[in-house]
Amino acid sequence: MNLLFFAVFLLFSLLVLRLGLVQIVNGESYKKEVERTEDVVVNTGVPRGKMYDRYGNVIVDNIPLNAITYTRANNTKIDEMIEVASRLSRFIEKDTGDVTERDKKDYWIIKHPEAADAKVSDGEIKKLQSNEELSEDDVNKKVYQMRLDRITEKELDSLTENDLEIIAIYREFSSGYALNPQIVKNEGVTPEEFATVSEHLSELPGVNTTTDWKRSYVFDDTLRTILGNVSSSREGLPKNLVDSYLAQDYNRNDRVGKSYVELEYEDVLQGQKEQIKNVTKGGSVLESVLVQQGQRGKDIVLTIDMELQREVEKIIEEELSKQIVHRAASPDLDRAYVVMIDPNTGEILAMAGKQYVKNPETGKYEMRDAALGTFTSSYEVGSVVKGATVLTGYMTGKLTPGEVLIDEPLRIKGTNPKTSWFNKYQQIPMTDLYALEKSSNAYMWKVALKIAGGRYVPNEPIVNNPAAFDVFRNHYAQFGLGVPTGIDLPGESAGLTGTKTDPGFLLDLAIGQFDTYTTMQLAQYVSTIANDGYRVQPHIMKEIREPTNEKENLGPILFEKETNVLNRIDATQEQIAHVQKGFYRVYHNPEGTGYLFHDAPYNAAGKSGTAETYIDGELSYNTTLIGYAPYDNPEVAYATVVPASHIQASGVADPYVNKYISRRVMDKYFELKKKRAEEEKDPTSVNKKVENADEAEEQMQREREQNN
Repeated sequence: MNLLFFAVFLLFSLLVLRLGLVQIVNGESYKKEVERTEDVVVNTGVPRGKMYDRYGNVIVDNIPLNAITYTRANNTKIDEMIEVASRLSRFIEKDTGDVTERDKKDYWIIKHPEAADAKVSDGEIKKLQSNEELSEDDVNKKVYQMRLDRITEKELDSLTENDLEIIAIYREFSSGYALNPQIVKNEGVTPEEFATVSEHLSELPGVNTTTDWKRSYVFDDTLRTILGNVSSSREGLPKNLVDSYLAQDYNRNDRVGKSYVELEYEDVLQGQKEQIKNVTKGGSVLESVLVQQGQRGKDIVLTIDMELQREVEKIIEEELSKQIVHRAASPDLDRAYVVMIDPNTGEILAMAGKQYVKNPETGKYEMRDAALGTFTSSYEVGSVVKGATVLTGYMTGKLTPGEVLIDEPLRIKGTNPKTSWFNKYQQIPMTDLYALEKSSNAYMWKVALKIAGGRYVPNEPIVNNPAAFDVFRNHYAQFGLGVPTGIDLPGESAGLTGTKTDPGFLLDLAIGQFDTYTTMQLAQYVSTIANDGYRVQPHIMKEIREPTNEKENLGPILFEKETNVLNRIDATQEQIAHVQKGFYRVYHNPEGTGYLFHDAPYNAAGKSGTAETYIDGELSYNTTLIGYAPYDNPEVAYATVVPASHIQASGVADPYVNKYISRRVMDKYFELKKKRAEEEKDPTSVNKKVENADEAEEQMQREREQNN
C-alpha cells in the first residue's frame, strides 16, 4: 500500500508540474495560439466601364441583374455543399443543360458511397498499392477513375430531375475558390426566387443574394466583332493569359475581356475591385470587413461615329445584296469592307465589313458582321497603289512631275503582250497625271523598269534586279502599305509579301497585283497623301473618362489620345501636291476611273483599282476605291475593298460595286454632318468647297489638251 501511495504521489506531482508548465511557463503562448485568427483578403469584381461613340451615345453598357451567390469556407466539406445545394434547389430553378456525364457520375458516387466502394475490389486496390512506381495519390486517382468507369447507364438513369438541378447548383458551388463569391444564378432570377432565397439565408450557409451585371451591346450586331467579348464567371481567365492576370491580382473566375476592344483596354475597363477582409478561425469566417470600396471600370469614348457606322453597314448590305443576286457572274462575291478615317488625326470614324454566309443552324444565308476583316484580311488591291508608285518614282529620282511616257502594249521577249485596260494596240503619250486619271498600267511598268535600272525595248527581255523589290516595298511602307498601321486592336495583319523576284513580278507589284494589303492599310495610305505626306497612326480609342452615375453626362476626361505621326514620306510638297492633283482628276475628269464623284456636293479625290486574282483556279477580280474630301482641306478619307466582286470585266455582274458603295458612304458622311450642323451638334460648316476649284479645273483642261 505504501508503494501504491508513493506511486500515486509521484503521478500527482508530475501532473502538477505539467500543469505548471502549461499554465505558468507556456500559458501565454498557448492562449495566443487558441485566439489566433487568419485574415484573408478577397477581391470582389465590379461592373466594367462603359463604351461611348464620339458623340456620347452609349455603345456598350451594363445591365443590372438579381443574382444568387455562394461563398464556401476553407473547411467546407463536399457533403455540406451537397446539402446546401439540395436545399437551394427547392427555392430556385436551375438550368441543367450544362450538366455533363462526369458531373452525374461524381454526384452518384457521393450519394452512393458504399455501392461506389464495391465497384473496386480490395484485391485490385492492393495490386495497385503494391506498385512501387505509384504514389498514394496516384493509387487513389486510379481507384476513383475505375469507380467512375464502372458506373452503369442504368445507375445514372436513376438520377431524378431534382438530382440534376442539385448537380447543376453544386457545379457552381465547387467551381469557385474558398472565400470567393461564386455566381450560382444571375440570369432569369425571378423576383419570387430572389425574395424566397433572401428569406431563407439562415438555412443556406454560404448563400447570399446580391446584384450582378451583364454586358449589353446596345446596337445588336453593329461593330460586334470589333467591340469584342467578355468571359463569363464560369469561363474566368483565359487559359493563355491566366498567369499574367493572376500576377495582376485577378481571381481565376473574374470576367475579363476576351477579344479586341474589350481585351485591348482591359486594364481601363476592369475597374477597381472591392476588397473584403475575412477574419477566419479554424477555417470558419468570424467576420468580414470592407477594406476598399469598389469602383466600376473607367469609361471609354471611341472615335467611331455610331450613326455613320450603322449607315455604312446598311449600304454595304444593300449593295452586296444587289450583286449576290447575279451569282453566275459573281460566284465568289460574299463580302465587302469600308474604313472611314480622319486623315489628320487617325481617328477611325467607321470600320465596317459584311459577309454573306450560311447559318449552319437554319441553313439560310444571312449578312454577318465582318468588320475584323478591315485589318485582319488582306487582298491584291490593284491600281489604287499607283499614287504610291508615282511618288516612289519621284522619291528615287527616276521620275519627275509632269514627265511624259508612252502607254503602249509591252512586248517582252518570251511573254504575251502586257497592256493597259484601255489601250491594246496604240502608242499614247501621257503625263503622270493623265496616267493616274486613266489608270495606265504601261506608265507604271515603265516607272518600275526605270527604278530597276532598265528601260523597255520591244521584244527584248527586261532588266532583272531583285533589289528593286526592296526599293518599292521600303517606299510603299512609308505610306503604310505592307506594314502594320499601328491600330490599337490586337491581331492586325501586315498583308502578304510575294517571295518571287522574277522581273515580271516587279511590274505586277507596281500596279497592286503581287503583294496584298488590308483595307486599313489603304485608308492609312490615302490619308498620307491627303494630309501632305504625314502617315498618322489610326486608332479607335478617343478618350478615357471617369465613371459617373449621371446617365446624360460623361465623367471628367482622364486621358485623351493624341495624334501620333509615324513618319513623313521622303517627297517634297510639290511632288505630293502633283499626285493629289492626279487623284482630283480621277474623280472629276470624264475619262477618270472615279468620275462617279464628279457631281458630288463636296470636292473629292481618290483612285480606283481592279486586281486580277484566282480563286480555286478561276480568274476573278477584286475591286477597290480610295479617296478623301474636301480636296483642299481633307477631313475624311476612306478605303473600300470588294474581294471577288465579279469574274469578268463586264457583263451581268456590275464591276462598279466598289464605286457605288464608296459614293453612298461619302454622301452619307456629309449628309449626317449637315444634319448635325443644323442641329448645332457640330459647329463646323458642311459646305466646304475647293477655294481654287475654278483654277484647278482650268489647269486640268490645259493638261488634258496637252495630253491629247
